[in-house]
Amino acid sequence: MDFDRIDKKIRNSRKEWMFPLGVLFIVMASIIFLRNLILITTELGIEFFIDNFTNSEITNEKFVIVMIIIGIVLIYFGKIKRKNYQSEIQ
Repeated sequence: MDFDRIDKKIRNSRKEWMFPLGVLFIVMASIIFLRNLILITTELGIEFFIDNFTNSEITNEKFVIVMIIIGIVLIYFGKIKRKNYQSEIQ
């Protein structure tokens, strides 16, 4: 049995998942950010919304920042993985 050929076939059929997951993280973070912006500013005001970024509690706004950072990291590593895959093929 030729394990090198089987391994190469498995590696070539694998899809790159980091880039789409990074985009999904950023899209979800923007949805959460806009939802909080609309709901909180209409009820409590923009000062309360901005204060959620600077207070010491864990809030949705800080979670949005973390999600955007994770999304950017996933997109970056997804691009590197895609470049490495393209160089392996050629």
